[in-house]
Amino acid sequence: MYDLTTTLSYGIVFGILIMTVVYTFIRYIYSKELFYLSYCFMQFFSLIYIVLYSKFFISENFFQDLSLLLATLFALVFAIRFYEGRFIPEITNNKELILNTFLLIFIILTALYHYILFEYLPYTIIYAILFISILFNLNQGFKANAIYVIGWSIICLILYILDFKTFFKINTNLDLVLIAFAIEAILFTISVAYKYNLLKKENIEIEAMLLQQSKLAQSGEMIANITHQFRQPLNNLSYILINMKNKYDNNLLDKSYFDKKTSQANEQIEFLTNTIENFKNFYINSKENEDFEIKDVIQNSLTILSGDIKKSETIIELLFNTNEHIKINGIQNELAQVLVAIISNALDAIKDIEVPKISIEVNSTNADVILSIKDNGKGIKTKKLNKIFEAYFTTKSNGTGLGLYLSKVIIEKNFNGKLEVKSSQEGTTFYIIIEKSI
Repeated sequence: MYDLTTTLSYGIVFGILIMTVVYTFIRYIYSKELFYLSYCFMQFFSLIYIVLYSKFFISENFFQDLSLLLATLFALVFAIRFYEGRFIPEITNNKELILNTFLLIFIILTALYHYILFEYLPYTIIYAILFISILFNLNQGFKANAIYVIGWSIICLILYILDFKTFFKINTNLDLVLIAFAIEAILFTISVAYKYNLLKKENIEIEAMLLQQSKLAQSGEMIANITHQFRQPLNNLSYILINMKNKYDNNLLDKSYFDKKTSQANEQIEFLTNTIENFKNFYINSKENEDFEIKDVIQNSLTILSGDIKKSETIIELLFNTNEHIKINGIQNELAQVLVAIISNALDAIKDIEVPKISIEVNSTNADVILSIKDNGKGIKTKKLNKIFEAYFTTKSNGTGLGLYLSKVIIEKNFNGKLEVKSSQEGTTFYIIIEKSI
C-alpha cells in the first residue's frame, strides 16, 4: 500500500490528466483541428497508463504496455500535426551543415536526457520533434510550441545541474514520472490555449479576406447592375436637355418650363447619386457596430440587384408584419452582403419559372427580428440542402461557393443570430433571426 502523500500525488496527476483530456476535446469540438484530437487520445492513454502504473488496481503488464504503445503513436501523430515550419532545414553551405548537425546532436542528447529523467516515451517524442521545429525554424518568429519546448528545456537543464533524479530517489518516496505527467499537462495546456487563440485570430482574418473576395467576385454582376441603373436616368437627362434646346431654339423657353425641366433633371441626378452611394456603402469595410433600420438594408440590397430583378421580370413583395422602423445592431453593409447573396441565389433559382416571385417578410418577437426571403422556385434537394452553407459548395457553373458560407458566418458570429433554410417543391425560404436593438 502507498502512503498518504503518494496516494494524494497520484490523485492530483489523475485529476490534471482528466482535465487536460476534457479541455483539449472541447477545443477540438470548437476548432475541428485534428492535433487537438490526437493530443486528447494521447493524454487519454497516458491516463490509463498511469492508472495501471500506480498498481492501485489489479492489472496485467500487457494492458500497461498496450496503453503506452497507443499513447506513443498518438504522441507521434500529435507532434507532427502540431509541428510548425520545415522538418529539414535548407543547407546551402558547409557552415550551415555544421551548425544544423550540431543542433540536431544537441536535440538528440537533450531528448535522451529527458527520457532518462522521466522514463516516459510519448512526452519525449513530442519534446524532440517540437524542439526540432523551434531550432530549425528560428527565423519564423515565436510559435505556440515554443512555450512547451522552452519550458521543458529550462526544467531539464535545472534538474540536470542539480542532479535532481538522484536526490529525488534518495529523499522521497514519490516516482519522478508523476512530476513529468503534471508538468507536461500544465505546459501543453498553456501551449494549446495559445495555439487556439492564434488559430481563432487567423480564422477571423481569413473570413474577412473571404468576405472581401466574395464582394470582388460579384463585381462583374455589380457593374452590370450599375450600368442598368444609370442607363435610364442618363437617357432621361438627355431628353430633358433636347427638349429645353428645342424650346430655346423656337423662342418658347419660359421660366415655368425651365424650372420644371430643371427640377426633373435634379431628380435624375439625385437618383444617380443615391445609386452610387448604395454601391459605395456595399463595398466599404466598416468595422463599427451601429443601430440601423432593417428596412434601409433591404431597400439598398434590392437597389444593388435591381438590374437583375428587372431583367428577369421578378415580382418583389416586401411585407412588414411589425414596425417598419424596427432596428438591429451591427455593421449595415455586412447584412447587405448577406441579403444580396440570398436574393441573388433566389433570382438564379427562379430564372426558369414562368412568373418569378420573391417574397421578403419581416416579423418580430419580444426579442428578435425575423427576416424571411422566399422564392417560388422548384426547391433544393435534401442532399444539396445539407451542404448549402459549406465553403466552396455551389450549384452554379460560375459560382464561388462562398456567398452562403460567409452569410452564415456573418449572421452567427457578427450578429449573434441564426441563418436557417427550408425547402420544398413550392420554393426555398431563408430565415435570418437577429436580436432587436433596444
